Amino acid sequence: MADSTKDLTTAANVIEGVAALLKRATKRLAESGGPEKHQVLAYDLAHSSAALETARSLLDYGAKGGVEATITCTFVADMVHDFATRLIGREETWGLRLTDLAEFDSFVNTYRAPEVLASLAATTGPRHLDGDYEMVQDTFRSFGKKVISRHAEHVHRENADVPEEVIGGLAEIGAFGLSIPAEYGGFSEGGEGEYMASCVATEELSRASLGIGGSLITRPEILARALVKGGTEAQKHEWLPKLATAEVMAAVAVTEPDYGSDVASLKTTATPAQRDGVDGYVINGVKTWCTFAARANVLMLLARTDPDRSKSHRGLSLFIVPKPLGDAHGFEFQQPGGGKMEGRPIDTIGYRGMHSYEIAIDNWFVPANHLIGESGGLGKGFYFQMEGFENGRLQTAARAVGLMQAAYEAAFDYANNRNVFGKNVSEYQLTQVKLGRMVMIIQAARQFSYAVAKMMGKGEGAMEASMVKAYVCKAAEWVTREAMQIHGGYGYAEEYPVSRMYVDARVLSIFEGADETLCLKVIARRLVESAQG
Repeated sequence: MADSTKDLTTAANVIEGVAALLKRATKRLAESGGPEKHQVLAYDLAHSSAALETARSLLDYGAKGGVEATITCTFVADMVHDFATRLIGREETWGLRLTDLAEFDSFVNTYRAPEVLASLAATTGPRHLDGDYEMVQDTFRSFGKKVISRHAEHVHRENADVPEEVIGGLAEIGAFGLSIPAEYGGFSEGGEGEYMASCVATEELSRASLGIGGSLITRPEILARALVKGGTEAQKHEWLPKLATAEVMAAVAVTEPDYGSDVASLKTTATPAQRDGVDGYVINGVKTWCTFAARANVLMLLARTDPDRSKSHRGLSLFIVPKPLGDAHGFEFQQPGGGKMEGRPIDTIGYRGMHSYEIAIDNWFVPANHLIGESGGLGKGFYFQMEGFENGRLQTAARAVGLMQAAYEAAFDYANNRNVFGKNVSEYQLTQVKLGRMVMIIQAARQFSYAVAKMMGKGEGAMEASMVKAYVCKAAEWVTREAMQIHGGYGYAEEYPVSRMYVDARVLSIFEGADETLCLKVIARRLVESAQG
């Protein structure tokens, strides 16, 4: 058996060797036309770079013990293997040769050996959280087990609503105030703690349920961050305490039917108007994928306030749009002055409970003081909403980690209690290797998420937040699929929660930045910019 504690130095050298090869490929991409011209190369390069940074983030973790070292070394070997599968057959495109990886063969062979991976099957490895974050973990894990878990299957099977017990309970333990400054009624003191607490809480809630747990705290946080960035003091004192206590629940209305990730091209307009002697704006347009819109008290809505479309994102402003609570299966509201808002639910295969909607808005009036930043916020809405979404990618990665952890635990439990051909499923080498690889991936994803949270607490890590989202969300698809496969036929039956986890995982690479857009427009583009700089 390999001695992983002694091989950590080799693992670090492998990481730097792969980094040098990826740098060569990035220069080739930059010199040959960039991500738009060579999209396949750019996409694969982005994912290989994301896996590399995940591996790099594990080195400190690996130095903390034997299991940690094995997880680190096996992940580094897995990263090299993934890189090789992307490279083979496209060597001319990459400007590399498969033989460039030959110097890593011994290490990869050692740590991709079935017996090494199988040795990890029954342990998830310690997290090494500081005391304060362990308290956050315990609080939210307990709530997830006691409250969220018992609703998760019913909500998914019946396409039901998030129970008010969940919303009220989360408000009581401070879930909605994690990113709101203490001076405005929240619990954030800024810095690393804000991001780490959010990351840990999101994982534990997602472990209980992605649909009615892990995503519930995200939308109020997006609005809260936008307000902290661009709101007036009056707006902060008005809205942030209400968001922190769940007196006000928010939904995000940014995406439009014809413009998914291309936010700068949106068509919804907000035109100056006066109604009943009150200055404000009349909003017209259609928004889609507005998650939680029926239950929400307000929409955080991005609209075009400058009719000159050549100004692109510089002509957009961000509004807080109050609305009544609506029926989850569709709603229609009328304003006394003639405004209308109609919501149509979008049925989905998973991620149920919060529900997503397409919303048609016709002459809906909002007072001028509902423009974030008021007159000073005109044309700055794109930047405010980007501040709001800043933590979204990290939180999505944390959701994926929680979902993967739940899937692993379900698979491990089933494998140890299901007898096939005279012995438990867990006794077969193939099952052990699958479980071991799950453990490796989940802990690597978790540790990279922690590393990114710490970077963001210092005002850094924007690139790494995109990378952790890209890597971890794709990984969640494999983990939940194999967890389902270990269940055999029962994995396909709705009586086992692993089927819910599988369909829930599929959304992770789509929302908070579709995987392809994230890789081409953000990660690959920034890699090229760094290579040219």
